[in-house]
Amino acid sequence: MKPDFKFKPRRQQKLSAVLGLALDGSRLEGVVLRRTNGSLALVRQFSARLTLDPLTAAPELVGREIRNQLDAAGIRERHCVVGLPLKWALTLATELPPLAEADAADLLQVEAERGFHSDVATLQLAQSRSPLAGDRQSVLLAGIPSAHLAALEQVLAAAKLKPVGFGLGLCALQPPAADASHGVLALAIGETGVDLQISAGGGVVALRSVEGAVENLNGQPVLQAEMVAREVRISYGQLADELRGAVKRIRIFGPAALARRLADELELRFEPLGLKVETVAGFAPGEPGLQLPADAPFTAAFCLAARRLAEQPPAFEFLPPKPNLIEVFVAKYSSGRLRTAGAAGAAVVFLISALFLYQQVQLWSLRSQWARMAVRVGELQSVQDRIRQFRPWYDGTFPNLAILRQLSLSFTEDGAVTAKNIEIRDGNTITCAGTAHDVQALLAVEKNLAAVPGVTGLHHEQSRGKSPMQFVLTFHYNNGGGQ
Repeated sequence: MKPDFKFKPRRQQKLSAVLGLALDGSRLEGVVLRRTNGSLALVRQFSARLTLDPLTAAPELVGREIRNQLDAAGIRERHCVVGLPLKWALTLATELPPLAEADAADLLQVEAERGFHSDVATLQLAQSRSPLAGDRQSVLLAGIPSAHLAALEQVLAAAKLKPVGFGLGLCALQPPAADASHGVLALAIGETGVDLQISAGGGVVALRSVEGAVENLNGQPVLQAEMVAREVRISYGQLADELRGAVKRIRIFGPAALARRLADELELRFEPLGLKVETVAGFAPGEPGLQLPADAPFTAAFCLAARRLAEQPPAFEFLPPKPNLIEVFVAKYSSGRLRTAGAAGAAVVFLISALFLYQQVQLWSLRSQWARMAVRVGELQSVQDRIRQFRPWYDGTFPNLAILRQLSLSFTEDGAVTAKNIEIRDGNTITCAGTAHDVQALLAVEKNLAAVPGVTGLHHEQSRGKSPMQFVLTFHYNNGGGQ
């Protein structure tokens, strides 16, 4: 089934209370808000780390883990709006000339089929448009795999929750439709990465996630500020001149210490270009259109729930449409068909009988075909059995390349340590021989290797000389099957 590129606005159910959830890596944050006479009340909030991945673990187990966290926090609200990880989303930026809406939808479908690296029929798509000069429009298409959404819906059902919206947390923190969001490059520091959003003209023109920008060292998050600044510079430079000229501010969301460090790095690079860099710790005056409680936390979960109760449409809505029973009945039986209900019933009985007869004819035909191909099928089955027998000898995940990549990343960039010989035995036992300018350079490499997940048994086998010195390191790497 082809996706609907007309992107009809989803009719929102009016709620007085809602549970806001934000999923970021293994961290799940949630708040329960209630709307009363134009103001919001914070009923409950919680933060937890999930031990199971919603995309790979059994939905019943993940749902039970979430339900346990909700019960521990005393949360009974079933309706929820969920902030999806930005790393799930695929994005495609394009431009629309002045066209009728029907023609624009056809053009967007062609662009999506050509631009996305996966089949658009497997994606739940949403779009954001921004006006350009000459009645042109900048369009950002965002798609999340339907399989991800289906798995998440099963998890929520197992947790006894009913989703009313799937959005993006950064778009709730910095809504592109707000006047204050025009010409803003927003950054949100997460558990393992930094999310980026560029908004202009009331729409989103760029979205991306910089994975690996936040590392966990000895239980403390460490931000790779230089890497983030480089990726921000790339995203900013890829904008069209008209959109790039509209960006005037950089706003940073996240923990105060990490946000301040990133702001310092970005100020050096972007303030000479005329961009103001600021950290954000709370709502702007008048946001989100309702009176906020005094203890309102400025988090993605809170913003998602608050904007849902304020009936503000999200920038991107990824909740798959589900028509209710009345809509299905009305679509199936219009008033004209009701007048011929009797004739339709007789026709249904006739069609069912004809289908049973057709089924029998097909079965006779298929049995005859099977009798003719049974021998060849047996031969093919034998070939498949041999393929299954020898398939374990081949590994398409390139474990050796993953090992070499992690080893190369552990070496210092100044070339103080070089490898001359690398030996990989049994797929996970690595011996590396090389030279180092001094002991400190070698210790730095050993420290980097020890911090790599999956590296165990790091041992300094031998060394000769002092400056330079020759060394031999051995270690085990139990994650060599990475992508």
